[in-house]
Amino acid sequence: MTKWEYATAPLLVHATKQILDTWGEDGWELVQVVPGPNSEQLVAYFKRPKQ
Repeated sequence: MTKWEYATAPLLVHATKQILDTWGEDGWELVQVVPGPNSEQLVAYFKRPKQ
């Protein structure tokens, strides 16, 4: 059975692609994006197989 590790990261609206590309290069898969504490920010949830 695959074991997963999870992480959350803030997504700034003006740099979303760059942030997601960086996490993807490190092997993280985007699971969900939810509103952050203010209108200029989102929170991304990621997962990847535990190594």
